[in-house]
Amino acid sequence: MRNATVRAVNRLTTRWAAQAPGSAPGTVLAAAGVWPLLALLADGAAGPARAELEEALGIPAEGAAAAAGELLAALAGVRGLKAATGLWTEAGLPLEEAWSAKLPAGARGRLTGDPDADAEALDAWASDRTGGLIERMPVSLDQDSLLVLASALTLRLRWIQPFEEAYGGPCAGRWADRPVRMLLRRTSLLDRVRVAHGPSGAVTLLEVVGAAGVDVHLALGGAEAPVGDTLTTAIDAVTRALPATGASLLPDGSPGPGLVVGTVTAHSPEPRLDIETAAFEVRSDQDLLDHARLFGLEAATDRDHGHFPGISCRPLAIASARQSALARFHAEGFEAAAVTAVEAVVGCAPTLPRPRYRARRAEVCFDRPFGFLIVHRTSRLVLAAGWVAEPETEPETEPEAP
Repeated sequence: MRNATVRAVNRLTTRWAAQAPGSAPGTVLAAAGVWPLLALLADGAAGPARAELEEALGIPAEGAAAAAGELLAALAGVRGLKAATGLWTEAGLPLEEAWSAKLPAGARGRLTGDPDADAEALDAWASDRTGGLIERMPVSLDQDSLLVLASALTLRLRWIQPFEEAYGGPCAGRWADRPVRMLLRRTSLLDRVRVAHGPSGAVTLLEVVGAAGVDVHLALGGAEAPVGDTLTTAIDAVTRALPATGASLLPDGSPGPGLVVGTVTAHSPEPRLDIETAAFEVRSDQDLLDHARLFGLEAATDRDHGHFPGISCRPLAIASARQSALARFHAEGFEAAAVTAVEAVVGCAPTLPRPRYRARRAEVCFDRPFGFLIVHRTSRLVLAAGWVAEPETEPETEPEAP
């Protein structure tokens, strides 16, 4: 992946995450699924719409379609990650050959004008490309729909070191005494946990390493810190735009939220990090037009004008732009998927010998709402960001009848 493209996608992720809500049950934002679609639109746009899309993308429109194709091809080459692009057009809509030739290989379909039949076909594509994780295409079709451009990203990874499950919930924090499905792990690698400092104070970051070159980073900010500040600080830290200090170099005490570090008398000199976090599943549906300026789509929604002469000689305007996304963190691994669609219309004891060593110990606990990032290890591309407002819980069981 080109460094310039990675920086551009991470920039959009940061700007979107800064506006992330903290409401239950949480949210998932996959800018890596939105950015290629915006790039393809920018290539065929003109006037104010082109200028707005360039600002949102962070690169010139001239090379945007090529960058989108390279990004999607690179993502498809990551083990455990699948990427797809689809285009559906109304039968009578002429496409500019110069634009359509730049589209990545993928589905090409026709819109019949029957909203129910077309929705069924689009839903089938979304379900197939995400292995059933996203069952519906996030678009509302009608008889005026001329074009639908969509992307799908799906990630399935396994932890190098699985967690152990525990039940009964954390003993402290906002989720104390709730039937939270907790995940426990112990490692000698203290620097899997780090602390960075952002506009609202310290943020504790835990790196959970995947077996396929993609990792998940959990982020815990201060109890009163805004969601956006916690996520943007985490993004800056994992992309190395902001320094973060590993637990091996942190002072004794509580140098970050949910983190305790100290030197203790032990039976072994080996350091130890004890991890406790909550399993979670978060689903969200995002209307990108709620942040139309952020995505460069404000001018393009004006149906009084056509904005994409490079796509078709018929005047086109954006009618809808939405994303459906899922993130699932469990003991064995992680799953995530996002489908993004743009529609255009016309216009996480026995007795022992006496201890004789001094050893570093750290404990980190995610027992209240926290953020997460999905990061490609080598490029530092942030594939998705999200917020866990509610953890996964165990269902309450009915008492057995006598």
